[in-house]
Amino acid sequence: MTNIHFIYWLLREAILGVFITWCTIFSSFGQSTQPSVVPQNVIDTGARPLVFAPGVVSTPFEEAAATFSPDGDTVYFCQGTIYNSVCYSKKIDGKWTRPEVAPFSGQYSDWDPVLSPDGKRLIFVSSRPPDDKSLIKPKKRTHLWYADHLRGDTWSAPHLLDASFNTDSVNNFAPSISRSGTICFCSRGRDGHSGMGSYCAKWLRGHYETPKLMALNGDEETQDPFIAPDESYIIFVSGNNELYISFRNGDRWTAGQKLGPQVNNGDGIWDPTVSPDGKMLYYTSARVKGFYMRDPKGPPLNYNGLEKEMQSIFNGRGNILMIPVNLKK
Repeated sequence: MTNIHFIYWLLREAILGVFITWCTIFSSFGQSTQPSVVPQNVIDTGARPLVFAPGVVSTPFEEAAATFSPDGDTVYFCQGTIYNSVCYSKKIDGKWTRPEVAPFSGQYSDWDPVLSPDGKRLIFVSSRPPDDKSLIKPKKRTHLWYADHLRGDTWSAPHLLDASFNTDSVNNFAPSISRSGTICFCSRGRDGHSGMGSYCAKWLRGHYETPKLMALNGDEETQDPFIAPDESYIIFVSGNNELYISFRNGDRWTAGQKLGPQVNNGDGIWDPTVSPDGKMLYYTSARVKGFYMRDPKGPPLNYNGLEKEMQSIFNGRGNILMIPVNLKK
């Protein structure tokens, strides 16, 4: 009887093992639409943020919203005090040049620039008067504008983005655009949603569809959505002004998951973007910790020392920071 029981036990275990194996296989098929990059691997644990182009692009003034040409050799960003302007800098012989104001900017307040993945169009936010007053009455609202690249550093005149969501009823901020023309942006108080939310509008048959609110982080407010060129992920700001990432899962987005403490260190963060090669995350932060602190053992600052501190790039105003990431193009 002992041998018969043993053989029975072996058969039962074998059948159970086959059953568990097939369940595992079918389960893995059901999860095949999940992202292949897990959030904890987006930023290596040993990576640390650096200031982008210190003293050239990142200055004692406020800079934000870096966006790069496809070859990575030209960066557009916004800078200003009372009014913002879209500026650009070019990398020549490995060094970033003194910035210039973009030819379509410098008269009104313009900010949040973003280049299309092919570099042919730059969309930005502006409070400038509309060029077609029959479409939108000039009020204190911010709308999405664009300029088309012509050649070299030459751009077309700016035009109001022709889209149903670009109306005078709400403000639009922080656009980003995918290769297929899908545009993401954030608005407050749009379509009955009282808080700040991130929206997505697809480009189909020559026009933008009605934008849809993206629930990227549950009921939390979200803003500044950066969509990947292939629409495989979105990096956005949520919670306590921290960066999150959400991956595409079919027609939906996975729940936003917070990026690591290397970037989310308690300071406010805004305007995330990723380099064209998918290897560098850029974002704006007024971060000082890890970059500068007064010498607690040194003498108190005199006015010259205080003035020098106020005129440094770590004076509490936003700088553009960068950190390596593991994301595809």
